[in-house]
Parts: sequence; structure tokens; C-alpha cells
Amino acid sequence: MAITAQMVKELREKTGAGMMDCKKALTETNGDMEKAIDYLREKGIAKAAKKADRIAAEGLAVIEVSGNDAVILEVNSETDFVAKNEGFVQLTKELAAHLLAHKPATVEEALEQKMDNGSTVQEHINNAIAKIGEKLSLRRFEILSKTDADAFGAYLHMGGRIAVLTVLEGTTDEAAAKDVSMHIAAINPKYVSRDQVSAEETQREREVLTQQALNEGKPENIVAKMVEGRLSKFFEDICLLDQSFVKNPDQKVRQFVESKGATVKTFVRYEVGEGIEKRQDNFAEEVMSQVKK
Repeated sequence: MAITAQMVKELREKTGAGMMDCKKALTETNGDMEKAIDYLREKGIAKAAKKADRIAAEGLAVIEVSGNDAVILEVNSETDFVAKNEGFVQLTKELAAHLLAHKPATVEEALEQKMDNGSTVQEHINNAIAKIGEKLSLRRFEILSKTDADAFGAYLHMGGRIAVLTVLEGTTDEAAAKDVSMHIAAINPKYVSRDQVSAEETQREREVLTQQALNEGKPENIVAKMVEGRLSKFFEDICLLDQSFVKNPDQKVRQFVESKGATVKTFVRYEVGEGIEKRQDNFAEEVMSQVKK
């Protein structure tokens, strides 16, 4: 039986499942709408879809290292309680192993890939949703590579609330690389070094600092010198190598790394839920709404 776009649309409206899942369900059930709904429910997809409008801002950030490749990923759940669930932790490990093995370029590409059990990554997540009962999602990931002469620094803070993966070139000292990752977890720099800061961002900061100095009533002939001094502080705030090392504040991160004969190639820092607008439950309002019914 030919599966029409209208049939797919109808099934989507009834279940909230994704278009490709609906098309597959209809194909598998020869266009029988009721059987297709059952198919999606059995797969956990219909149940998962009903949770799609919920906010998943908790979860775990995870790092998996395999030889010269490593992946850092964030998997979200709705509650911190579920983030500690054994099934959820296992899901993050399975996703990490898949990402390392197949190296997709994007989350969208990853979700469509087949896992070893024959299901797609999205289906695998949906099965976990059906078991755990919360919206779960693979939010983001990044795969980094190194050579035999380099070191990965993998650090998890608060059990995966913050994860940092750093690559040091020119040393195999993993302990040193981990120390740099710990610093990044604590201080949260945006860049490795000043040369990564765009000219536009530097100029915008310079203009703001200039106006601040003028508003303070500083003489124009010393404003420029003051601004350059404050600009150095700006770089210290956002550039890793300019920062005072957390384990030894008398030393800059640059000095620590150079003492190991190394350079920082790159780093990735994930903090679970950053940038996601979390739902703010108001218990009093909720009670009142129930009373008024």
C-alpha cells in the first residue's frame, strides 16, 4: 500500500512522533493507522514524543577516550534524580561508544545512524525514555583527536555536572593535561589564547573601556594607556593562557604548560544545562490553580 503524506501527517498528529518514524511505522504495518500507533507505542516512540515539549536541562556530561580519539558529550534529562539512574548512566556510555566508533559530524547525523543492536540512535534513546519515563536527549558532542606525542586531559566535576576535555601537544603527561582541564572547569575561559579573540570583539571591548574611563572623568591624554591596561585584564578573564593557574596562582597557565614542554591545542568545556531555559515551577501557583478548579 502506498504511504501518502496525509497518512504520515495524521499519524504524527495522533502520536507526536517524528515524520520518519511515522512513515516507517505505516510502511511496517501496511498503512494500518491503528497498528502503526501500536507499533510506535511498542517502540517507545509515541510515549517519547508526548514528552517532547518538556524541558530537559539536567543530565550528565561524559568523556570517553579510546587511543588517540576522545569524545565529550552532553545527554539531558528532566531531573537530576534521573541523571543518577543506572539506566541513564548506561545510556550515556552507549552513546559515547557509538559516537567514537562512527564519528558523525552532527547530532542530527548521529541520531539517524544505526547502533549495533539494529536500532537507530534516536530509537535507542526513545527506548530509554520509555523505560525511565522522562524526556532524554543527546544535546551535543565533540570528537577530538591527538597523536602519540600528545595527551588528553579528561576531567569531570561533580560527577559530570561539568566536563572538560583538553589536548596538550608536545607532551604525553596526562596528569598535566588533566590539571589544565581542572583549571578550565573552575575558571571557564572562552579561548586558549589572545590570537583567537576576534578583532571585532577586542575593538568592542576597547570602545566600552574607553567610554568607561571618560565617564569616570579621566583626562583624555591618559585614557588610552588606562584602556590598554584594562584590556589586559579583559584577556586574562577570557583567555586560558593569560590566567593565573588555580593550583599555583603565582604561575600563569602558559608558564605551567611551557614547563611541561607543551602547548594547548584546544579544549572543550560542557556544563550541563548551560543555555537551556529551565522551567521554574511555582508551587504556590500550582496549588492555587488546583483549588480554583
